[in-house]
Amino acid sequence: MSVFRRGKRPTEAAEGAAAKPTALPIRPTGRVTSVIGSGIQVKGRLSGSGGVRIEGTFEGEIALDGLLVVAESGRVTCENLHAKTVVVMGIVQGNITAERVEIRRTGRVWGNVTTSAFATEEGAFLRGQIRMEEQPLTSPSPNDSQTQNSQPPTSNSS
Repeated sequence: MSVFRRGKRPTEAAEGAAAKPTALPIRPTGRVTSVIGSGIQVKGRLSGSGGVRIEGTFEGEIALDGLLVVAESGRVTCENLHAKTVVVMGIVQGNITAERVEIRRTGRVWGNVTTSAFATEEGAFLRGQIRMEEQPLTSPSPNDSQTQNSQPPTSNSS
Protein backbone atom coordinates (compact mmCIF):
# COMPACT_ATOMS: atom_id res chain seq x y z
CA MET A 1 0.00 0.00 0.00
CA SER A 2 1.31 3.41 -0.90
CA VAL A 3 -0.09 6.62 0.46
CA PHE A 4 1.11 10.04 -0.56
CA ARG A 5 0.08 13.36 0.91
CA ARG A 6 1.65 16.62 -0.18
CA GLY A 7 3.15 18.72 2.62
CA LYS A 8 2.85 16.08 5.39
CA ARG A 9 5.64 14.02 6.94
CA PRO A 10 4.93 10.37 7.80
CA THR A 11 4.92 9.49 11.49
CA GLU A 12 7.77 7.50 12.98
CA ALA A 13 5.45 4.56 13.58
CA ALA A 14 4.48 4.48 9.91
CA GLU A 15 8.12 4.68 8.86
CA GLY A 16 9.04 1.68 11.01
CA ALA A 17 6.07 -0.47 10.01
CA ALA A 18 6.74 -3.33 7.65
CA ALA A 19 5.15 -2.78 4.26
CA LYS A 20 2.71 -5.55 3.41
CA PRO A 21 -0.02 -5.52 0.79
CA THR A 22 -3.23 -4.86 2.67
CA ALA A 23 -6.46 -3.22 1.64
CA LEU A 24 -6.65 0.52 2.06
CA PRO A 25 -8.66 1.52 5.12
CA ILE A 26 -12.11 2.88 4.37
CA ARG A 27 -12.06 6.58 5.27
CA PRO A 28 -15.16 8.63 5.97
CA THR A 29 -14.86 10.62 2.75
CA GLY A 30 -18.53 10.97 2.03
CA ARG A 31 -21.60 8.90 1.51
CA VAL A 32 -22.94 7.29 -1.65
CA THR A 33 -26.43 8.61 -2.29
CA SER A 34 -26.88 7.52 -5.92
CA VAL A 35 -25.92 4.40 -7.89
CA ILE A 36 -25.60 3.78 -11.61
CA GLY A 37 -26.13 0.01 -11.55
CA SER A 38 -24.32 -2.65 -13.52
CA GLY A 39 -25.81 -3.14 -16.95
CA ILE A 40 -26.77 0.57 -17.13
CA GLN A 41 -25.14 2.82 -19.74
CA VAL A 42 -25.31 6.59 -19.29
CA LYS A 43 -24.05 9.36 -21.60
CA GLY A 44 -24.16 12.99 -20.52
CA ARG A 45 -23.25 15.28 -17.64
CA LEU A 46 -23.14 14.25 -13.98
CA SER A 47 -22.96 17.13 -11.50
CA GLY A 48 -24.11 18.13 -8.04
CA SER A 49 -23.27 17.37 -4.44
CA GLY A 50 -23.47 13.97 -2.85
CA GLY A 51 -21.86 10.63 -3.50
CA VAL A 52 -22.22 8.52 -6.63
CA ARG A 53 -21.23 4.90 -7.20
CA ILE A 54 -20.83 3.80 -10.82
CA GLU A 55 -21.22 0.07 -11.38
CA GLY A 56 -22.22 0.38 -15.04
CA THR A 57 -20.85 2.52 -17.87
CA PHE A 58 -20.69 6.32 -17.89
CA GLU A 59 -19.47 8.52 -20.75
CA GLY A 60 -19.49 12.32 -20.57
CA GLU A 61 -18.62 14.99 -17.98
CA ILE A 62 -18.39 14.58 -14.20
CA ALA A 63 -18.24 17.50 -11.73
CA LEU A 64 -19.21 16.41 -8.21
CA ASP A 65 -18.84 18.12 -4.87
CA GLY A 66 -18.67 14.79 -3.11
CA LEU A 67 -17.55 11.18 -3.41
CA LEU A 68 -17.26 9.28 -6.69
CA VAL A 69 -16.74 5.51 -6.51
CA VAL A 70 -16.04 3.56 -9.69
CA ALA A 71 -16.86 -0.03 -8.74
CA GLU A 72 -14.99 -3.06 -10.14
CA SER A 73 -17.62 -3.43 -12.86
CA GLY A 74 -17.67 0.35 -13.50
CA ARG A 75 -16.34 1.99 -16.66
CA VAL A 76 -15.97 5.78 -16.88
CA THR A 77 -14.87 7.72 -19.95
CA CYS A 78 -14.63 11.49 -19.63
CA GLU A 79 -12.07 14.08 -20.64
CA ASN A 80 -11.89 15.63 -17.15
CA LEU A 81 -13.37 14.11 -14.01
CA HIS A 82 -13.77 16.47 -11.03
CA ALA A 83 -14.88 15.34 -7.57
CA LYS A 84 -13.96 15.88 -3.94
CA THR A 85 -12.88 12.24 -3.51
CA VAL A 86 -12.43 9.59 -6.20
CA VAL A 87 -12.07 5.86 -5.46
CA VAL A 88 -11.26 3.72 -8.50
CA MET A 89 -11.83 -0.04 -8.43
CA GLY A 90 -12.86 -0.27 -12.09
CA ILE A 91 -11.73 1.60 -15.21
CA VAL A 92 -11.37 5.36 -15.72
CA GLN A 93 -10.26 6.85 -19.03
CA GLY A 94 -9.66 10.57 -18.55
CA ASN A 95 -7.96 13.07 -16.27
CA ILE A 96 -8.90 13.13 -12.57
CA THR A 97 -8.86 16.24 -10.37
CA ALA A 98 -9.82 15.66 -6.73
CA GLU A 99 -8.73 16.45 -3.17
CA ARG A 100 -8.21 12.72 -2.57
CA VAL A 101 -7.70 9.92 -5.11
CA GLU A 102 -7.51 6.21 -4.29
CA ILE A 103 -6.74 3.55 -6.88
CA ARG A 104 -7.51 0.10 -5.49
CA ARG A 105 -5.83 -3.13 -6.63
CA THR A 106 -8.44 -3.76 -9.35
CA GLY A 107 -8.44 -0.11 -10.48
CA ARG A 108 -7.18 1.02 -13.89
CA VAL A 109 -6.67 4.69 -14.81
CA TRP A 110 -5.59 6.06 -18.19
CA GLY A 111 -5.09 9.80 -17.64
CA ASN A 112 -3.39 12.36 -15.43
CA VAL A 113 -4.21 12.76 -11.74
CA THR A 114 -4.11 16.10 -9.88
CA THR A 115 -4.68 15.79 -6.14
CA SER A 116 -3.48 16.74 -2.67
CA ALA A 117 -3.74 13.17 -1.31
CA PHE A 118 -3.07 9.98 -3.31
CA ALA A 119 -3.26 6.33 -2.26
CA THR A 120 -2.85 3.12 -4.21
CA GLU A 121 -2.81 -0.60 -3.54
CA GLU A 122 -0.39 -3.13 -4.98
CA GLY A 123 -1.71 -4.20 -8.38
CA ALA A 124 -3.35 -0.85 -9.22
CA PHE A 125 -2.60 0.60 -12.68
CA LEU A 126 -2.03 4.23 -13.71
CA ARG A 127 -0.89 5.35 -17.16
CA GLY A 128 -0.36 9.08 -16.79
CA GLN A 129 1.20 11.61 -14.46
CA ILE A 130 0.44 12.44 -10.85
CA ARG A 131 0.60 16.10 -9.86
CA MET A 132 0.49 16.71 -6.11
CA GLU A 133 -0.91 20.02 -4.88
CA GLU A 134 -0.29 21.39 -1.39
CA GLN A 135 -3.66 23.10 -0.99
CA PRO A 136 -6.97 21.25 -1.17
CA LEU A 137 -8.33 21.50 -4.67
CA THR A 138 -11.57 23.22 -5.52
CA SER A 139 -13.87 21.47 -7.95
CA PRO A 140 -13.80 23.52 -11.14
CA SER A 141 -16.61 23.24 -13.60
CA PRO A 142 -16.13 20.62 -16.32
CA ASN A 143 -16.09 23.44 -18.89
CA ASP A 144 -12.64 24.59 -17.72
CA SER A 145 -10.10 24.26 -20.48
CA GLN A 146 -7.27 22.80 -18.38
CA THR A 147 -7.07 19.63 -20.40
CA GLN A 148 -3.97 17.49 -20.27
CA ASN A 149 -3.82 14.18 -22.07
CA SER A 150 -1.44 11.38 -21.24
CA GLN A 151 -1.23 10.60 -24.95
CA PRO A 152 1.42 12.27 -27.09
CA PRO A 153 0.19 15.14 -29.29
CA THR A 154 -0.45 14.34 -32.90
CA SER A 155 1.50 16.26 -35.49
CA ASN A 156 -0.21 17.77 -38.47
CA SER A 157 1.92 18.00 -41.57
CA SER A 158 0.78 20.85 -43.80
